[in-house]
Amino acid sequence: MSDGSGLSINGPESLRGALLMLLLGLAVTGYGGYDYLQQSEAVRNSVEVTATVEAVGVETTSARRGVDHEPTVRFTYEYEGESYESASVFPAAISPTYDTESAAREVVAEYEEGATATAYVAPDRPGDAFLKNRTTDTPLLAAGFGLLFVLGGGWFTLKNL
Repeated sequence: MSDGSGLSINGPESLRGALLMLLLGLAVTGYGGYDYLQQSEAVRNSVEVTATVEAVGVETTSARRGVDHEPTVRFTYEYEGESYESASVFPAAISPTYDTESAAREVVAEYEEGATATAYVAPDRPGDAFLKNRTTDTPLLAAGFGLLFVLGGGWFTLKNL
């Protein structure tokens, strides 16, 4: 079958691409959903610990739409007699990013190097403490993005069968 330009749209390469898109979408959707459930569980079951702030900053990374800024805080803490270090501001593995550096700095403005802060530890994951005891939408956004790939990949797969 041709799309009018003389190119075939129903070949094995198209089907492989559509299936890859479908599988990638399922993986991203699943990971986003899993991360949201994990962070919800961590927030619900967390216990407070005293942490020492070691470093505060903003990481800047290139993104498709420009530059993303991620607030970072590295801190140390003890839980049940063991010492740990973490750099998680939020409980999700997929951390929120911000369009401007100033917005990212606002998130970590209350933390100063050498000061103490309250951190939160999920007892089943003591090495993954975080500072903000609330969920973020970032994993759900990732799951939604993955769902778009699932829908697109599913449509292209059906079209190429």
